[in-house]
Amino acid sequence: MDKFNNMRVFCRIVELGTFSAVAKESKLSTMMISKYIAQLEASLGVVLLHRTTRSLSLTSAGEAYYNRSKQLLEDLADLEASTAQSGERVKGTIKISAPIDFGGMYMVPAIDAYIKRYPEVKILMSLDNKPPNLRVGSFDISLLVTDTLDPGVVARKIAETELCTYAAPTYLAEKGYPQTIDELSHHQCLHYVDTPHGEFWLFNVDGELKKIKSDWVLASNNGRALCQAAALGMGIVQAPRLSVAPYLQSGELVEILRQYRRPAIAIYATYLQRRFYPAKLTTFIDFLLAYFER
Repeated sequence: MDKFNNMRVFCRIVELGTFSAVAKESKLSTMMISKYIAQLEASLGVVLLHRTTRSLSLTSAGEAYYNRSKQLLEDLADLEASTAQSGERVKGTIKISAPIDFGGMYMVPAIDAYIKRYPEVKILMSLDNKPPNLRVGSFDISLLVTDTLDPGVVARKIAETELCTYAAPTYLAEKGYPQTIDELSHHQCLHYVDTPHGEFWLFNVDGELKKIKSDWVLASNNGRALCQAAALGMGIVQAPRLSVAPYLQSGELVEILRQYRRPAIAIYATYLQRRFYPAKLTTFIDFLLAYFER
């Protein structure tokens, strides 16, 4: 019996939630995954998982075993990585999750510069506005534009952006220039979905946060699409300044309701806390900090 293999399988079952998901990931049968867990429980002499046809949950012994096993497997992986990377060689694959706009507009040049410095590293970047659960293990780093952080992760601030409200001069000439946020109810809005704030727009009113539900005519999870729509005069958009920057430079969009602008929002590189970090992770985080500071 390969106890380390069975331990890995057990941890992935906890993280993915089902035997079938682990079987698919491992390209094995569900029966084989069940066999590994049965071997592990038999060798330990305890039940690790409560299993029914509809649910799966950890026993108290299973929860304790998972926490220690996860740490042990991470330490082993880090030991192997640090040994393989001795002699100042940095190599491997870094799996990154990033918001669609930030990743598409700003991360590709950063990744290009990093790979030129560390040519033996590969980057797998997935763009999604919904932050992943890093504990599942699908990503090493999650880049977030947020004011709310998971207390269970390490967060390094790499940049910041402002959440502002914009419209095209052509739209304002036709529909009028709103002077207060209450006047937004008389305007067409372009709404950014998949944010922690749902259907609401956020404003700073006398130092306090105020939420306004936008009456949108177009909604999307892609900020560049919404900025293009705003530039065409379709309506007003609220978006991070980093998404709007090219349109501001060209004059296609202008900021409105500036007096209600919220304080800057941080952009973080987040990752799980662990005892040892592989060189590919530490070099990439340090590189991002220096890159965006410049």
